[in-house]
Amino acid sequence: MFADSHCHLADEAFDGDLDAVVARAQAAGLSTALCVLDAGSDEEAVRAARLAALWPAVRFSVGVHPHQAGAYALRVGAAVEAVERALRARPGVCAIGEIGLDYHYDFAPPDVQRETLAAQVALAAERNLPVVIHARQAEADVVDVIREAGRGGVRGVFHCYTGDVATVGRVLDLGFWVGFGGILTFPGGQNVRDLLEYVPVDRVLIETDSPYLAPVPYRGQRNEPAWVVRVAERIGQVRGVGTEHVAAGTTRNFEDLFGVATTAP
Repeated sequence: MFADSHCHLADEAFDGDLDAVVARAQAAGLSTALCVLDAGSDEEAVRAARLAALWPAVRFSVGVHPHQAGAYALRVGAAVEAVERALRARPGVCAIGEIGLDYHYDFAPPDVQRETLAAQVALAAERNLPVVIHARQAEADVVDVIREAGRGGVRGVFHCYTGDVATVGRVLDLGFWVGFGGILTFPGGQNVRDLLEYVPVDRVLIETDSPYLAPVPYRGQRNEPAWVVRVAERIGQVRGVGTEHVAAGTTRNFEDLFGVATTAP
């Protein structure tokens, strides 16, 4: 069985055929998935309820993404309040995220992003919840914030990791997992495939980031959890093991981080 460790099934991209998307995921052998929610979106909260009814084994995370951090400038406490409201409202939440830093886009000032990230990491430490990290051209700074705000008491995953080898070593030293997605299958994704050499098997997670980053041979289409199988296949090719071996190991890693779903699909 497979576990998609990062998808956005509450996105409006799935409004028209969510039931079919879930059915294809289950037919492909997925036992569960982590659906990432925007803590400030009432629309996603409504869609999440529909998803939970369709797929009871799905798990959820909630957080304020760095792209939305600018809305909380000078009022970081409001970001924490938004996450806390979402934690109370959504059964099945097992993580805080996706949170982090993104220096590639200029959607929020870096200092505001860092303050918002630190506040959410501190909340995760307080609630004993793992974090789901978004880091783009900011991996080293994210590690620094987690070290300071988490005080060694926070676990989590750097999703869709594309940083360098030196920083992935620091990520692993934190006790974090590393998520690999569709980029691993791209012709230009050799740097990500090279990272597999440095990440122990018990720290690897697979993901789709649906509806984004569809793997080869579906690149350019709307991504969906069923296609996480393509990511597992590519990992198996790189490491010289069978897809079933990758599936079993990454699902075990998913459960180690996020816990075991109490309801079977």
